[in-house]
Amino acid sequence: MDVDSDSISQLATLGNHSSVEGVLGVMIPIVAIVMGIGIGMLGMWLDYRKKREIFELHHKKRMAAIEKGMDVPPLPPELFQGNKRYSRQPADYLRRGLVWSFIGAGVIVAMRLEHDSGAWYGLIAVAAGVANLLMYVFQSRQPRDVPPPDGTIR
Repeated sequence: MDVDSDSISQLATLGNHSSVEGVLGVMIPIVAIVMGIGIGMLGMWLDYRKKREIFELHHKKRMAAIEKGMDVPPLPPELFQGNKRYSRQPADYLRRGLVWSFIGAGVIVAMRLEHDSGAWYGLIAVAAGVANLLMYVFQSRQPRDVPPPDGTIR
């Protein structure tokens, strides 16, 4: 598909805007979509490149170990982790819950002081905060995976 400046200006004049606002109104969604997809693709490519370099380094180590007659090292766990960096701890949910709750409460108070009828949109942030606080409560009540003192597996 060949896009030139004339077709963009024709799209901008469809809404009776032949000025800069019309062109920006057309270009902003296009740029947002292209950048969103581009950033996602860049992240995937960087992850692939990192795993490829780890695998190449591991392959060199394996070949050197085979030549010397040593035991072959296992594959590094970084190749199998994916994008998951860490698991959330209950303290993370507590912090996020308090932050979102106070942000929502602050939005409600500030907008009510200005007599704005949209103050109740702050309840969205409060609800997100309460959900995180509930996750904190539920996760902190779950028993930890601690082995028994005698060393047996449950």
